[in-house]
Amino acid sequence: MPKLIVVNRAGEETTVDVGDGLTVMEAIRDNGFDELLALCGGCCSCATCHVHVDPAFADKIPAMSEDEDDLLESSDHRDENSRLSCQIAFTPDLDGLKVTIAAED
Repeated sequence: MPKLIVVNRAGEETTVDVGDGLTVMEAIRDNGFDELLALCGGCCSCATCHVHVDPAFADKIPAMSEDEDDLLESSDHRDENSRLSCQIAFTPDLDGLKVTIAAED
């Protein structure tokens, strides 16, 4: 089963298994990371699932949509590796992906 490495806000790394058909947000939420709020449930309407993606995987994830870009504009913690985890479908190609949960706005 593919693995996702999640770094929480305290800097602690945890590796989790990701089932077929999940987004990165669902994998994080389903594995008990309460600091990732994901208030909209994955509808790309809030930005409470903001993560920083390991740059080594930048070319393996889909391009950012205009809606995602607009939502991330509201974050004080956005950087060049910022993404909404609900917008990243986890595929076997992403095995070993490392994301860091962004600071809360």
